[in-house]
Amino acid sequence: MKQSNQTVLITGGGSGIGLAIAQKFLANDNTVIITGRNLAKLEKVKQENPKIHFYQSDVTDDAEVRMLADDIQEKFDGLDVLINNAGIMNLVDAGNESNDLHKQMQEIEINYNSPIRLLHYFLPQLKNSENAVLVNVSSGLAYVPFAQAPVYSGTKSALHFWTQAIRPQLQPHNIKVVELLPPVVDTPLAHGADIAEDDNLKPMPPEKLADIFWKDFINGKEEITPGISKQLKLMSRLAPKFIFKQLNKQAIPNK
Repeated sequence: MKQSNQTVLITGGGSGIGLAIAQKFLANDNTVIITGRNLAKLEKVKQENPKIHFYQSDVTDDAEVRMLADDIQEKFDGLDVLINNAGIMNLVDAGNESNDLHKQMQEIEINYNSPIRLLHYFLPQLKNSENAVLVNVSSGLAYVPFAQAPVYSGTKSALHFWTQAIRPQLQPHNIKVVELLPPVVDTPLAHGADIAEDDNLKPMPPEKLADIFWKDFINGKEEITPGISKQLKLMSRLAPKFIFKQLNKQAIPNK
């Protein structure tokens, strides 16, 4: 996999996994563009990383994604690497009828529908690149669902299978498809869902995740499973009921 002189777009790049990966690409002489909804967060990243480019853009908004694609084509002459990283995680008790349905639908829209949308609008640019790569950031929970986050687990499983299905379809167009399946990472997403402090889930620093990703990425690995994700993949095949029970000793969130 080519390491430098690529134009890279990372959604949800204002913090956490996205920012750590953006800094890795930046350190290897790539043109890096990040997107997010929080302008203040993006501006702070720009102050700390002057070479980075950013757009305030909502991955769930069809018109905004279309405009983003048009602008990147015009200003950067197209894209080489698209990294679908934007995501949210909510703890949900499916047995509680007072759940916020809108939040659950929004989780599906961001985590699953948006990667499909991004690929659709950036596909012409990826086809024109000599070293095109699509990276989808799913989760180790694509292998074994986490009962406290049923919608999140479902979206990441769907993203996992969509990624596998499109890989042979994009191969004739010389677009490589990579999937990163992180474990729980010490990020704002994990803290927002109250799981970053869970020692059983062993949160990984985002910088360590980025190091593992970069090593496997430049070596051409298609499915990258850092930390506990590797064990979840193995155990989901060898002892699926056992690993599900181990991961879900408490199925209903506290709040």
